[in-house]
Amino acid sequence: MSTMLQVTGLSHRYGTGEHAHVAVNDLTFTVETGELSCIVGPSGCGKSTLLRCISGLITPTGGEVSLHGDRVTGVPEDLAVVFQDYSRSLFPWLTVRQNVEFPLRWKKSRAERRERSEEALEWVSLPGVGGKYPWQLSGGMQQRVSIARALARRPALLLMDEPFASVDAQTRFELEDLLRSVQLQHGSTILLVTHDIDESVYLGDRVLVLSKSPARIVADLPVDLPAERHQITTRESANFVSLRAEVARLLQGGTPAEPAAGVVSEKPS
Repeated sequence: MSTMLQVTGLSHRYGTGEHAHVAVNDLTFTVETGELSCIVGPSGCGKSTLLRCISGLITPTGGEVSLHGDRVTGVPEDLAVVFQDYSRSLFPWLTVRQNVEFPLRWKKSRAERRERSEEALEWVSLPGVGGKYPWQLSGGMQQRVSIARALARRPALLLMDEPFASVDAQTRFELEDLLRSVQLQHGSTILLVTHDIDESVYLGDRVLVLSKSPARIVADLPVDLPAERHQITTRESANFVSLRAEVARLLQGGTPAEPAAGVVSEKPS
């Protein structure tokens, strides 16, 4: 498996001098191609700053970010971001299809834009809604449109900033399962930031746990769960409960647990 994203010694501070605020401090980690990695940390720890540095929206004050070997110095062409607030990220005066096609408008023919948008809407289980406007859809459907717009670009890396925090619990479960399904079917590489412990364990192939601000990596935990997951049975499994408790303990300031001698973890299928 090759490395898609490499973050090395990343730091960022806002302001200068004694009043400077250090948001993230000396973060180093990688994301492998085809992996869904979750970053979980307390509110205000610098998760969004980290994503902005990775996406090239802001320049870190220290360290560097590389995407498939190329140093990130601006917003990469083959990277897409899905934000938490779908109501602000979609254009209400454009149809769903036009919203999904928007990132493609300068680089693809009209026919290819239409094909890509219809395909992406199929991926997120929204066939036939291209002619509607975002305000005619539920919140969960609007977030699916945001995901479809990102996927239509076929990005090498998809960044997601607490993408399901603004929807109700049932819709959140549906969107989590949708994301796992799309990721498995298309081999997408995804880095998702959340403050929800259960979500990080349920979605991730691995979980990176951050400390309070300034953010540093407390632990990098593999998720020993089957690739195919279920909202009830997966969350009831011993592995899920154990890992959830470990992440919660780390977020409360604990240190990474040492693996018990002779214990063999369950391997993902």
